[in-house]
Amino acid sequence: MTESSATFLLFGATGDLARRMIFPSLYNLLADGLLPDDFLIVASARSPISDEDFRGDVDAALRQFLAADRYDADTAATFGRMIVYQPVEAGKAEQFTALAERIDGRLERGLSVYLSTPPSLFAPTAQGLAEAGLITPLTRIAMEKPIGKDLASSKEVNDGIGAMFAEEQIFRVDHYLGKETVQNLLALRFGNVMFEPLWNATAIDHVQITVGETVGLEGRVSYYDGVGALRDMVQNHMLQILSIIAMEPPARMDPTAVRDEKVKALRSLRPMTAETVKTHSVRGQYTPGAVGGQIVTGYADELGKPSDTETFVALKAHIDNWRWQGVPFYLRTGKRMPARQSEIMIQFKPVRHSIFGRDGHGSGLEPNTLVIRLQPEEYIRLLIMSKRPGLERQVLLDEVTLDVSLTAAFAGQRRRIAYERLILDLLAGDQTLFVRRDEVEAQWTWIDSIIDGWKDANMKPAAYSSGNWGPSSAIALIERDGASWHE
Repeated sequence: MTESSATFLLFGATGDLARRMIFPSLYNLLADGLLPDDFLIVASARSPISDEDFRGDVDAALRQFLAADRYDADTAATFGRMIVYQPVEAGKAEQFTALAERIDGRLERGLSVYLSTPPSLFAPTAQGLAEAGLITPLTRIAMEKPIGKDLASSKEVNDGIGAMFAEEQIFRVDHYLGKETVQNLLALRFGNVMFEPLWNATAIDHVQITVGETVGLEGRVSYYDGVGALRDMVQNHMLQILSIIAMEPPARMDPTAVRDEKVKALRSLRPMTAETVKTHSVRGQYTPGAVGGQIVTGYADELGKPSDTETFVALKAHIDNWRWQGVPFYLRTGKRMPARQSEIMIQFKPVRHSIFGRDGHGSGLEPNTLVIRLQPEEYIRLLIMSKRPGLERQVLLDEVTLDVSLTAAFAGQRRRIAYERLILDLLAGDQTLFVRRDEVEAQWTWIDSIIDGWKDANMKPAAYSSGNWGPSSAIALIERDGASWHE
């Protein structure tokens, strides 16, 4: 499938994701000349709305969510003319028939379908598309997470879509894979001769992955409770980052080769048990506190009832293969953290022998550290040792930073929304930055071992005050190994 789709069909077009991300991304692609002149966007949701009223809603969303210098009235008018709206509700065949009429004569030029809906609607929507004759070899379908809530339900969702679409037509979205810095991990590892020889248990002491959010439930009450941080963040975003860090070098940069290596790493994750979750995992739930100088309420107060759902999780993971044996991967993510921060920290081992004197005797020798910041700013920092200026007889060392700010290095380049890359790849049929079914199932297999371990150990979330990096046990999780969280 190499043809680029000329039609984009969006289900869930009145939702928050569509307004904040998908329509601004499509607009930016048009503004940059990356969409064909006769490109058609068919928006769909349950509510009956006229084309003109919906175009007005989209224009308002563009004014609100685009960067200030990106909105252009003429471009927005051209973009609006590309959009039509068709109300469709899953299970109503006549509405899918009406939808097919809006796309009539365009299927041979490719159709990309984007499901920004609850996963319970994925299979019914695909069934409606099939019955309306909208699925051809040139039809692609993209699905937003969550793909299930465990391995069994994930298989059910995938089976439902797989009954209508071949795997090469299915694009499972993880928007972290659209971030420039996440993609830059591949360039960093495989495009620079100095890193890959050291990217293993011989040189690396441990790896940290942190995704911190300052927000609480933020209107996601109905979704989040009962899901929690492990399913919401670790199962998808964080394990995708881990797989890129841990994967073996692919033979080439193509979807099959890259994803083959990622799934091997995911399948090598050591399952947890009722015993190991006690020492290798921490669950937390935020209580009242202060974030950014603002007093905020606790999770139970926001929810309006007590809950055992975790809003924070810290994990010590092991990858049982030749490259990573003995190297712990520490993962932590949570809500109501002190800062919005997503980063990867690679801690290298110390030099085997110091010629500058023993640690603690003035040399200041420290192991090298590589920090890759994903958000809010994007940078790569390598902490190395350098001689402190001076005339002392003994060589004194200080840690200095080789700092590559991607924002500054590519100052002439606009920082793109992650969805721009993903939508463009969907239209082109490139699956490299999308998640394959076996990846999803390998992720859920590991996550299910943790959830089952928590249940068997009757492990409840520990309280932590909003504005802190989780419960104190999260600090103990890493410090008992002689390491500390990077902050």
